[in-house]
Formats: sequence, C-alpha cells, structure tokens
Amino acid sequence: MAAWMTLDEARDTLGVRAQTIYAYVSRGRIGVEPDPQDSRRSLYRAEDVKALVRRKETGRTRETLAATTLFGAEPSIPTAVSTFSGGRPFYRGVDVVELAATATLEDAARLLWNVETPPLFPRPSVVSNAPSRAALEVVAALPTGRTRAFAELAALTATGHSTRGRVPRVLIEEAAALVGRLAVAFGASDDESLPLHDRLARGWGQPRAVAALLRKTLVLAADHEITSSAFSARITASTGASLPACLLAGLTTFSGPLHGDASGRVRTLFDEVDRDGADAVVDRYLASAMPLPGFGHHIYPDGDPRAASLMADFKPPVAIARLIERVVALTGLPPSMDVALAALVARYKLPPDAGFAIFAIARSVGLLAHAMEQLTIDSVIRPRGRYTGPSAAGPVDPRKQRRKR
Repeated sequence: MAAWMTLDEARDTLGVRAQTIYAYVSRGRIGVEPDPQDSRRSLYRAEDVKALVRRKETGRTRETLAATTLFGAEPSIPTAVSTFSGGRPFYRGVDVVELAATATLEDAARLLWNVETPPLFPRPSVVSNAPSRAALEVVAALPTGRTRAFAELAALTATGHSTRGRVPRVLIEEAAALVGRLAVAFGASDDESLPLHDRLARGWGQPRAVAALLRKTLVLAADHEITSSAFSARITASTGASLPACLLAGLTTFSGPLHGDASGRVRTLFDEVDRDGADAVVDRYLASAMPLPGFGHHIYPDGDPRAASLMADFKPPVAIARLIERVVALTGLPPSMDVALAALVARYKLPPDAGFAIFAIARSVGLLAHAMEQLTIDSVIRPRGRYTGPSAAGPVDPRKQRRKR
C-alpha cells in the first residue's frame, strides 16, 4: 500500500465527501503533506485513512465500546440538555440558531436549566465562609479577566457545599449566582437591572449595536452537547462536589486550545494576516500542510450554522474577510464559531481575551446544566482503565528483592 493518497482516493476509501476529509485533517485525524508533483494539491497519509476505516468496521465488543466511548466514537451519557440533528444544534428540542435570533442568555438558561422563568444573574454577594471571604477580597483586587475569574471559582470551590441533599431550587439560585460572578470577573457591569449582554457591553464600553451581537453570541455558545468540558463537569457533579467545583472543573477543561480557547489560536492567525496579508498566510499554511485553525467542524461538515448566523450580522475587517474567502475557496472548509467569535472581537476592538470571556460566560450556563442533570442520575462516573503497561505479577517476594541487592 502506498504511504500517501490523493484526495479522491481518501474520499473513496472512506466513502465520504471531500469536506469530511478536510474536517478529519483539521482535527489531526489524517496527516497531510504537499504533493511533490503539484504543490497546489495535498496528499493524505494512507495509514490514517485505513485506521479510520478499521474504526468504522470494528465490532461492538464490550472492550471496544468502553475504549471508544471516551474518545468521541459515540455518546456514552444520556442527556436531555442539548443535541445535534440535521447539521443544527438544539437546546432541549429548540433550534439554537432560531432561538438566538431574539433570546437572551437568561432565556437560554431557563431552557437549559429546565426552569419556568429566566433566572437573574446577580452581582457577586458577600459569602458567609470566612476563609473564602478573605480569599475573594484578595482576588477582587486583580484586574478583570481570566485570572480573576478562575481564582474566584477556586476560592468558592475550597469551601463550597456539596450538591447532595439540596433541592433543585437552591441549586438553580447558586448556579445563577455563579454565572453572575463569572461575568463580573470578566469585566461585566454589576447592574442587575440589565440583561447580561448589556452588562458586558457596558463593562467593555461598547454601544448597543455591539450589545445585540453579544446577546446573540452568548445564546449560540451556551452549550454543545457532551463536550470534554461538559464531561468534566458531570464527573465532578457525580461525586457530590459543590457547584463551584463542577463549574471550575468544566472551565479548566474548556480553557484548552483545542476546546474553548480555540479562538485564541484563530486570533494568532489573524495577527499573522495583519502582518503578512491573507494570501501569503493561507499559501504558507497550505504549502506546509498545516491545518488552518478555526476552519471546518467535524459535527458540521457543511458549515457551522452558529458561525453563519453570527457573521451574517456584522462585517469582519477587510483582511479577515479576505482570509475567510481564500480559505473557503482553496479548502472547502467554512469558518467555525471560533473564527466568527475572533472576527467579532477584532471588528469591534473588544478586550484581547474577550473571545474566551464571551465563550466561558456563555458555556458556564451549559456546564451547570450538565452538572445539575448529572445529579438526577445519582451514580458516580467511574470509567474502567484498560491497562497497557508491564504485566502485573502480583505481590513482590521481599526475599527475592534482597537477593537482587
């Protein structure tokens, strides 16, 4: 078997469209390199393609099921919070893109938390526990941003109350307070009379037009089924840990560059475009067979509808628009939500880390929804390990150990 395949060969072997091949490449599932005969084309690592074929054909043995459910082969946790269908995301059966046309994050929280009225996200209040209160007073002196947000959650986690033995109403109130505290830590106004998107716009000194875009973005980003961060929040919740602990576990996972902080990688790409121009940057990436961050999404091979909805409401800077146009033309990969979010930040000159802040505030609603749903299952999540190390020989005979010396 040849070491590399053309696009047509890879597509025929897997029985998928070209866009799906591009999505596999963007996720690092298929290696690529420039075709030495034609630098405008790419070749695809045959071994990776065959591995994907084998994975499709693998029997559904118990060991295979246990191994693959942790790595994205199939859903492993029942949930009514959110899902995908027909290339569209849904919150409890409601089309997210349609919802985002008019709803606020408070409306999305009502839906995701399965409550009758939209919750209010209150300003941070004084906590009763003395050690946490002292820690929060120190943290409050930090500039608004990621460090302060995570530090506040850590302080609350240290002395938080277990979720066990507490009624849903109390947990909903605590969840709303956590979202409000997180938003203020990222720079939102503490004016409780305003919806959260207006509070963010006011805190960042932005006009009402930007507030409307923030509203839509927050709703679009509030949840995305069982992501790695939702899984982290659920594992933590299953142990009876506090809601601050569940949210912190979810957000620390979310902060990875391959997850919620992907917009940071896109921002770096935009910086390259500002310096070298869109055409040169795209040519450089494609010539070196490097995936362009933020383009293509394995769940949405025909395009991320969240990104399309958001980008229909504003014009990216000219250089970024040129980048998007050229990438789509040369790869067939449409922009994801990460590109849309980074373009929004660039267009309106929001704070440098605003992309992560917006995503984290929005997703905190979804993470808390998953944590609270997990409590209804009343079972600790405890995956089994599939040991691959040296043979476990049993207890060591101390007499043999002495002879070895």
